Amino acid sequence: FPVTGRQGPGAHVGPASGWLQHDYGHLSVYKKSIWNHIVHKFVIGHLKGASANWWNHRHFQHHAKPNIFHKDPDVNMLHMFVLGKWQPIEYGKKKLKYLPYNHQHQYFFLIGPPLLIPMYFQYQIIMTMIVRKDWVDLAWAISYYTRFFFTYIPFYGVLGAFVFLNFIRFLESHWFVWVTQMNHIVMEVGQESYRDWLSSQLAATCNVEQSFFNDWFSGHLNFQIEHHLFPTMPRHNFYKIAPLVKSLCAKHGIEYQEKPLLQALQDIIRSLKKSGQLWLDAYLHK
Repeated sequence: FPVTGRQGPGAHVGPASGWLQHDYGHLSVYKKSIWNHIVHKFVIGHLKGASANWWNHRHFQHHAKPNIFHKDPDVNMLHMFVLGKWQPIEYGKKKLKYLPYNHQHQYFFLIGPPLLIPMYFQYQIIMTMIVRKDWVDLAWAISYYTRFFFTYIPFYGVLGAFVFLNFIRFLESHWFVWVTQMNHIVMEVGQESYRDWLSSQLAATCNVEQSFFNDWFSGHLNFQIEHHLFPTMPRHNFYKIAPLVKSLCAKHGIEYQEKPLLQALQDIIRSLKKSGQLWLDAYLHK
């Protein structure tokens, strides 16, 4: 997870450790998998306070079946949002209204970017480690919290350090949500279509145009198509193979979507609004 840099011991590791844990998790640093796994536990555990096993279990499902309900946990929105075309119509037909989904493009700003990491992810990570008795990952996470509070309590007190921790994750959560959803939530989301692997990956992912800022802002994951096709490839090499992937898609008539950053961010809200309208129409008329 990306996190904005802060002053003070330990806090400055945020931006680097976010992308770094992703690299180790995808086994893209060392030749031997075992070294990637070992360092991954240190980076995501001691530098981020999260769980390597939790991340692997969740993220590998996403890569295997991106944007497929009940198979990709990233589109499991716990009834807070309806996504794509199929889900809002099904919810509408069944008269399911956990929230006013026709306004989801508006309340997204209140419960999406601000709360995903500070509330949902942190609760899920801690509970997963305890329920699964993942004591190794839990020990690494405890070492993170011990280091953090040992560093900041002398400056801010217990309450101040706790507020500071959650403020960092509040900022981190905004960055994380916008970067990840601009590549996926705007694409096809639904039940599994029986198509070849290449087509299924391209249907669920899109790219954001390359630039110095876009590469930095997204950690080179603006090349999301290439990342999904070659998940163990180091991120900084995606731009080298992008022309080859694009030509392969053109050869076989597979759509390769690439867009400017601002449009990609706006498309998140547009897709939520469109799905919300589909739900409202089905809820009222079907």
